[in-house]
Amino acid sequence: MSNRINTVLESQDNILSIYFTAGYPKLDDTVKVLVELERSGADMIEVGVPFSDPIADGPTIQHSNTVALDNGMSVQLLFDQLSGVRDKVSLPLIMMSSLNPIIQYGFEQFCQKCQEVGADGLIIPDLPVEEYISEYKDVVERYGLRNIILITPSSTDARIRLIDEHTDSFIYMVSSAATTGVNKNFSQDFEAFAKRLQAMNLKNPLVTGFGIKDKESFDQVTKFSKGGIIGSAFVKAVAEGDDAVASTAKFMREFA
Repeated sequence: MSNRINTVLESQDNILSIYFTAGYPKLDDTVKVLVELERSGADMIEVGVPFSDPIADGPTIQHSNTVALDNGMSVQLLFDQLSGVRDKVSLPLIMMSSLNPIIQYGFEQFCQKCQEVGADGLIIPDLPVEEYISEYKDVVERYGLRNIILITPSSTDARIRLIDEHTDSFIYMVSSAATTGVNKNFSQDFEAFAKRLQAMNLKNPLVTGFGIKDKESFDQVTKFSKGGIIGSAFVKAVAEGDDAVASTAKFMREFA
């Protein structure tokens, strides 16, 4: 079954994927930000499902989750907002969520709604690959979705190969062992990790996240991977000023 994520992966390099938190900074900003990200040149978009205790996220994204929840965002409201989004947005949309809100909503119901609104994939950072394979993979594939799994420099070769075997889009390469949004330059450790992965000849391409905050750091990671994911830096930028659309356009101009 064809998927927008695979189409982008097959057709281009230096893929720019942007993460943002749904319902932030204002409840009704979700679709406005999606539309502006596409207009401004993003290649893929990760739609963050707000949760009170997000995994692996630094203070910027944690704060955006809190604000979005205080605004009244919920899983059901997010799907309501995304209804009809495919009339306005053609980019791949990946739903990023902790497992807990998906389980509370109902895992199969969540996947079904993703298919209905036109979402293409899932990132569930706290879902172990073994549990995904045994409990959820059949459901995810039944609804035509791609599940994207994170690997870190501490992942064993055996685990990386298992993830590669059960992936059909891209692998999310975490640049370091830190949480998201840590301002740092990419070190020799990242390059060593990238070269280690290149030597493994994985079947799926790599897209790098964590710590990418600007064009310079994006260019650094795309020397070694198919694309880069910007999260905290964009989440911080989108809330600057009174207009999320204008703030989005301003942030994206650096990558034009």
